[in-house]
Amino acid sequence: MVKAERPFLIVNPKSYLYGQKSLELAMAADRTAAETGLQIYFTCPYADIRLIRQNTSHIIVCAQSLDPLTPGRGMGHVLPESLKEAGADAVFLNHAENPKTVAELSACIERAKELEMITIVCADSTKEAAAAACLDADIVLAEPTDLIGTGKTADDSYVTETVAALHKVNPDVLVMIASGVVTADDCYNVVRLGADGTGATSGILNAPSPAVRVQEMAEAIVKAYKEREGK
Repeated sequence: MVKAERPFLIVNPKSYLYGQKSLELAMAADRTAAETGLQIYFTCPYADIRLIRQNTSHIIVCAQSLDPLTPGRGMGHVLPESLKEAGADAVFLNHAENPKTVAELSACIERAKELEMITIVCADSTKEAAAAACLDADIVLAEPTDLIGTGKTADDSYVTETVAALHKVNPDVLVMIASGVVTADDCYNVVRLGADGTGATSGILNAPSPAVRVQEMAEAIVKAYKEREGK
């Protein structure tokens, strides 16, 4: 069973990459995970999960979502067992591009936990993030939706206040701050301020070398966490 650990980095190409291009970045992230010892998640389209799992050994392959059904009827929906069988050990839920109702989210978290999949739940506000923490998500991604893809990060007070609020509700939840994160310095700053991890899409894919950007981000996260914890 794979468990969520702090600190971490989520490499999230969404559906900008697929097939061979997705695999190439996943393999680069895998090398970085091996070199730094950092827990790195890699999201990919459903059809690429098995390909990436079979060609990597250090990253955690993450599905983009799932539906709360069990084997049987459910044509066109995403069966959690199929994701787990293909090699996904984590799943994103309630992303701004694929939102869920509270009832749907609760059911999805429950199904993922039955299969020992790490749940990464997105929330648009501190209040919504606290609700996700109450639902016993493993990682809560607290991201103001209006900052996604802008290159503008949440201010320092948002990071510190959000981390404190979520840990008050659930001391065990891992808190991710990522909206607007583009550079290694952004990663360093949010982790230094108390976030357990971070991640990026455009900040990685738009870099001159996405593989190098992943390496830089990973090293910055490890450095910030060690300094914060006095290690």
